[in-house]
Amino acid sequence: MKSITRTEFAFPNQTAKYVGKVRDVYTIANKYLVMVATDRISAFDVVLPKGIPYKGQVLNQIASKFLDSTSDIVKNWKIASPDPMVTVGYKCDSLPVEMIVRGYLTGSSWRAYKAGAREICGVKIPDGMREHQKFDKPIVTPTTKAEIGGHDQDISREEIIRRKLVPEDVYNKLEEYSLALFERGTQIAAERGLILVDTKYEFGLKDGDIYLIDEIHTPDSSRYFYADGYQERFDKGEQQKQLSKEFVREWLMENNFSGQKGQKVPEMDDARVKSISDRYIELYENITGTKFEPAEYTDNAYERIETNVKNMLARL
Repeated sequence: MKSITRTEFAFPNQTAKYVGKVRDVYTIANKYLVMVATDRISAFDVVLPKGIPYKGQVLNQIASKFLDSTSDIVKNWKIASPDPMVTVGYKCDSLPVEMIVRGYLTGSSWRAYKAGAREICGVKIPDGMREHQKFDKPIVTPTTKAEIGGHDQDISREEIIRRKLVPEDVYNKLEEYSLALFERGTQIAAERGLILVDTKYEFGLKDGDIYLIDEIHTPDSSRYFYADGYQERFDKGEQQKQLSKEFVREWLMENNFSGQKGQKVPEMDDARVKSISDRYIELYENITGTKFEPAEYTDNAYERIETNVKNMLARL
């Protein structure tokens, strides 16, 4: 199975290129961004050694659909998605915090809670909660954005404002937008028999207005449970059936890798790669309610992407 793990395009009026953990982002005329969702996969802030076929397409197309279906809540950066693996949009001035919204006590929040924490990012968590338990209402637990190669750090609302990372009035709007986006995502997920458990949002400024940027409600930025059987599994103290990247993190931890210094990434054989690809496609079909139509993975895939993007840029 083929995958696209790096790109080396030279688009007209290209002024910069940024290589993230998953996306290659090309700046055009300091005004637009061409965001290519590659098949790279990361966990614990480490890019794993093999790409996952179709992962980039899955991420790009889910994010594209959710950007369209939430544009009435807050403006977003998307202009168009000219290729299954690409979105073209406005370049915004990124705000230095990520907004994490949690509807359930799970993942890293549960690990912290189990270790004794009763406050996350300034939000108090009551005693007596159990793993995967629903909060009375969703909570916002922001993080700072890490420098390249670094780790995001938990931070409270008060600390964000005290350090003047974001003005208080802007931060209040970020919380308002984040909770509204999470509510919309929860509604859409429920229609598909899923529970949106937690997710992250990133925002930027353009002409003084707040814009939603980057991806939204993808398996890389979000966690989903299957609604069917959730309560029964919770009552029995069993693990939830979920669709997210958490299964990759769990596999890594089972093989003694959690991103710590000196640890070695376990070998990813073809069967493991295919199983991860299948899980991403499964989430796509569940969350969108449509059948996944894989883009061609031939030697001409790079040419296809380049042609589609150039045709799009010519129309801007």
